[in-house]
Amino acid sequence: MKNSFLLNPDITFLNHGSYGACPIPVFKKYQKWQKKMESQPVQFMNKILWKNLKKSREALGGFIKCSEKDILLFPNPTMAVNNIIDNLHLSSNDEVLMTQHEYGALVRAWTHSSKKNNFKIIQQKINIPLESKEDFIKQFLSGVSINTKVIFISHITSQTALIFPIKEICSFAKKKGIITIVDGAHVPGHIDLNLREIECDYYTGACHKWLCAPKGTSFLYVREELQKNIIPQIISWGEKGEDPGPTKFLMDFQWQGTRDMSAFLSIPVAIKFVKENKWRKNHLVNKKMILDTSKMLRDLLKTESTFIGEDWTGQMVSHQLPNNSPETLMRDLWNDFSIEVPIFEWQEHKFIRVSLHYYNDISDVEKLLFALKKLLF
Repeated sequence: MKNSFLLNPDITFLNHGSYGACPIPVFKKYQKWQKKMESQPVQFMNKILWKNLKKSREALGGFIKCSEKDILLFPNPTMAVNNIIDNLHLSSNDEVLMTQHEYGALVRAWTHSSKKNNFKIIQQKINIPLESKEDFIKQFLSGVSINTKVIFISHITSQTALIFPIKEICSFAKKKGIITIVDGAHVPGHIDLNLREIECDYYTGACHKWLCAPKGTSFLYVREELQKNIIPQIISWGEKGEDPGPTKFLMDFQWQGTRDMSAFLSIPVAIKFVKENKWRKNHLVNKKMILDTSKMLRDLLKTESTFIGEDWTGQMVSHQLPNNSPETLMRDLWNDFSIEVPIFEWQEHKFIRVSLHYYNDISDVEKLLFALKKLLF
């Protein structure tokens, strides 16, 4: 599988979670779309584009279990969530409930909007290590009040790499009339996703991470009943343009000025790639390696895991570093050992996050452990 990717073979790449990695057959299809566009840009933009965007939505809808009419294609989840925030019309005394594990850029977006519109953000503390699903749900829902209008929650967290029980959270919120927005940036191609079962109001996910599509391919699912109330941040031609629809919802969002949509058109071949390469089996193999990695990090670093058991993690694990770890550790891992792995601060502690995909094997993890031992002890 290493030969199926464009990654530099001299690098130990343990950071699929940040921007993904595109396989060679998917990248070739991406370039083929770009060449087709440049061979006749007008015909491509006016005619060819729309029927193939529909095929991309259909392939993606089949993969994540929802109608293609409910999917908007976005370059990234950050843009998608910002569009939702701008359409919520929250005001004084309204509350948005989230955990302290949410992605920093989106917490910043919510904070910007809250200052502008005078609503409150409640970041409910979720204690780690996580062990019981029931305890997580109890901790999180204790933050709900009569003023809670929105629940914003990650399906898989970015910094702490934990899988949250969002189906139960969304079920509770639906009964209470609370809007649910799920950040599933790390989910498609990583763990099973069935939007019909989750029953959230909004869900965003990245296709350029675990699904291995080209960079800049993500989606926003909007429940059908809410589509008439959402308008894009960028107003363009909409129903007066070349997009045949089939709905105003799609026409308003799909064309926001001239841009290269070749990455979106490559989604079907990315889905084909992960299916042909047995992504579910790959997940189980990598999950076992991640659980082993977690144990090895715990034994080496003498710090606690963020979870207990096997239900909280997939192909990615974050582990706390010793308090005396040097500020230069990530740079030293890169410069001295050619290891690409993120190190960051969360809740006043340093963490290292290891994420694995098709091209990784246990020797990559062993190299990281060897390097950490050399640099820290």
